[in-house]
Formats: sequence, C-alpha cells, structure tokens
Amino acid sequence: MNLTVAITGASGAVFGRELLRALEADERVARVHFVASENSLRVLAEELGVSGRTQCLEKLLDGTPVKTVQHSDTDIGAAIASGSYPSSGMIVLPCSMGTLAAIANGLANSLIARAADVTLKERRPLLLCVREAPFNRIHLRNMTLAAEAGAVIFPVIPAFYSHPVDSTEMARQFVCRVLAHIGLPQPGAYVWKAEGQGTGNRD
Repeated sequence: MNLTVAITGASGAVFGRELLRALEADERVARVHFVASENSLRVLAEELGVSGRTQCLEKLLDGTPVKTVQHSDTDIGAAIASGSYPSSGMIVLPCSMGTLAAIANGLANSLIARAADVTLKERRPLLLCVREAPFNRIHLRNMTLAAEAGAVIFPVIPAFYSHPVDSTEMARQFVCRVLAHIGLPQPGAYVWKAEGQGTGNRD
C-alpha cells in the first residue's frame, strides 16, 4: 500500500502518532506520505511535547523513518496532489472541522485539502477521523457533504471494552480499527470474545 496521512489542528495528536507508528512498522505498506497542518504543530507541541516542523516526523516515530516521508502543507506541487500518482488512500487523523470544511467544499487550498480532493475524485478511500464535540449544524452538513462525495466519516470515538490502561493504548486500539477499515488488520488489535462463544468477533 501507498498511503497519505494527515494530522490537523484538532485535539488528539496521540492518535496521529500511533497511526504513523503502526504504518511505519507494517510490512504491507510501501510508502507513507505525511502532512502536518500549520495548526497541528501547536497541538503536537502542547499534547506530545513535539515542537517545530524540523525533525517532527522523527520525534513522532521516535526514530528515523524508513518508509514515511514528510511534506509541507503548502507544497501543492507534491506528488500526492496529483491524481496520476498511485495511492491506496488517505487518512486524516485527527481531522479538524476547518479541514473537514475545506475538503467537503472542494477548496483544495492546502496540500491536505488538495490530496483529499484528489483521493475523492479518483474514488480512493478517504477516512476523515473528525474530532469535535458537540457538533453544530455546519459540522454535520459538512460531514454529510464529504460522505456524499465518497469519504468515510470515522469519528475519534475510542472503545472501552478493551480496558485500555492509558491514552496511548486507547489510541492504538482506535488506530487498529481505522487500519482494519482500509484492509490492514493489525496483529495487536483487540478482538471481542463473546461470552460462551470462544473467539467471536464484535465490530
């Protein structure tokens, strides 16, 4: 797989970090194109202590990336801005309401919005992991517009039946669900065992 991952200015930077780490470690993934919005940099600094654009990816991965490359959100000439570039899909996690609005209304005013627009027009998977509460009518309308255009609205709503020990584990299990949705089931994913039924799954 060849995937695009974007982190935007919504709270929940830990989810984006765990997504990048899972993809970097997944042998089925050949290339990951990573874009951090300008607003996300402040959230990364406040929530994870990752400051500045320089070495941002290395800090999130806690090491040197092998398959992940970072692009500036202003670089509209990047490969992922073109429909001719082969891609398996795009995940925006977390997805701010501002980014959702840009994507839903086809603004293509940044690399993230343009890459998402390309993903939609090429009929490739686009997962928007929106993070906001409560939703107002503008948010709901934009989610409907994006869904009607082909995006999957995948709200950041962690599960608790796995009894996560901390926020990192909670984020990791949510990322497992996201990746399973695009065909990359993870070995560390929690599997619900129905009572009296051995290894039954719960979705």
